Amino acid sequence: MMPSLFLSHGTPLLALEDNSYTAFLKEYMKAMNKPAAIIILSAHWESGEQLISAVKKHEVIYDFVGFSEEIFSITYPAPGCLELSDRILTLLSRIGVWGELDDRRPLDHGAWGLLHIMYPDATIPIVSLSINPELPLNKQYEIGKALGKLKEENVLIIGSGGIVHNFTHIQKDMNVAEGWAINFENWIEDKLLKWDLESLSNYEQIAPYGMDAVPTKEHIIPLIIAMGAGDDRKKAALLHRTFQYGNLSLTAWKFD
Repeated sequence: MMPSLFLSHGTPLLALEDNSYTAFLKEYMKAMNKPAAIIILSAHWESGEQLISAVKKHEVIYDFVGFSEEIFSITYPAPGCLELSDRILTLLSRIGVWGELDDRRPLDHGAWGLLHIMYPDATIPIVSLSINPELPLNKQYEIGKALGKLKEENVLIIGSGGIVHNFTHIQKDMNVAEGWAINFENWIEDKLLKWDLESLSNYEQIAPYGMDAVPTKEHIIPLIIAMGAGDDRKKAALLHRTFQYGNLSLTAWKFD
């Protein structure tokens, strides 16, 4: 059975970088059984209703500016899977999350930036899902739990976001991690390993440097959804953690 994963997507430049995190992504995917399909939830697709991609072949959107021309040449023409899109729609409706199929949505960099590194041949069917930042985190967990049923069918679920992800705090020339960022990451690690959803759902009030690390919820929601997809066994494992630019964390978690 496939795990669910939370993967930080860093900056758009991640797709071009050769560092310990990109090396980890490549090697981990080589060691893991090839999934029959991938569901990916990116922090960069926000909507007030649940949207599910239903395209035959994916295009990409370059949802950023100010980067080198090389990055704008990356494409990811992976197939969609309309049958899987329909099944997701049904599973979510059972928990009161009503959705719609979207036959035009391209993959944003939170999706293609990772997939381009992990599965560069772009042959695995992909279904992307939007996130609704207005839903409470315990409801996001329910969404993950509903999707988790698909892991038994060799479907890989990926939440793409960032645990410490605040571009106003980035230190471009700093090559060591700042203490406050490490502190918040350690707090998240403790709560995930204890499967403490209540504390995670209240991180804004009780976590050290919570609002510095997560100024808006969209980048931590994919973590909670990936966690929810592991509800059956409630087993979390930290796979990788490094930092860029002083405080931007590149973290990978597995939920069995």
